Amino acid sequence: MPKNPFTRGHRRELSKRHKIAVAGVATLGAAAVVFSAVPGNAETTTSEATVSSAPVKYSSEQLKIRQADVSEQLAAKALQSKAAAEAKAAKAHAEAKAKAKAAAAAKKKAAHAAAAKKAAQARKAKAASRAAHRAKLKAAVHKSYANNLDGWIKESLDIMKSKGIPGSYNGLHRNILRESSGNPNAINNWDINAINGIPSKGLLQVIPPTFRAYHVAGTSWNIYDPVANITAAANYAADKYGSMDNVNSAY
Repeated sequence: MPKNPFTRGHRRELSKRHKIAVAGVATLGAAAVVFSAVPGNAETTTSEATVSSAPVKYSSEQLKIRQADVSEQLAAKALQSKAAAEAKAAKAHAEAKAKAKAAAAAKKKAAHAAAAKKAAQARKAKAASRAAHRAKLKAAVHKSYANNLDGWIKESLDIMKSKGIPGSYNGLHRNILRESSGNPNAINNWDINAINGIPSKGLLQVIPPTFRAYHVAGTSWNIYDPVANITAAANYAADKYGSMDNVNSAY
């Protein structure tokens, strides 16, 4: 009978190899257990991470589309900016126009107010002038003068003043006394004027042609009227001598 090939020594050698094999199998089993414990999407996650980290590549058509999109966005933004600028300019123009209109209206209102004030002042001044003139006329109408030489001279002087005829009380009084001694009906029938048919008459001995030529409006046309005679003679003396005050003899 042959010897048992599995001697004790051989058994030890086989046992060692078997141990190594068993250890390898165990290791592989453990690895399998570990991989089985990993979630089912682990592979997907890893691949996604790998893909996301890789650079994105576009085709020429895709690039053209993206460039068109960017151009449209820039154009839209430019249009928005332009519209905003135009709106701002329009608002500023409207505000400036409104301001100018308000200033023009204020200026026009001020001009109207000034014109109205000026017109009111002119009307007031004119009314005051008319009132003063009426008062003056009223005073002249109601002013009374004595019916004598003093009153005649004073009334004549007031008329002369209103007409701008120069002369003084003393100048008139002095010449009247020399010419007629204060007699309003005096007449000279002996001098050259009388010889010529135009005798001197009245307080200041005025010949009829001179009386008519220098008659003062508002006085009587009667040469013997004291006031009319004095005023016409004073008017003549002012024309020929500057004033009755300058007359000291026959004139």
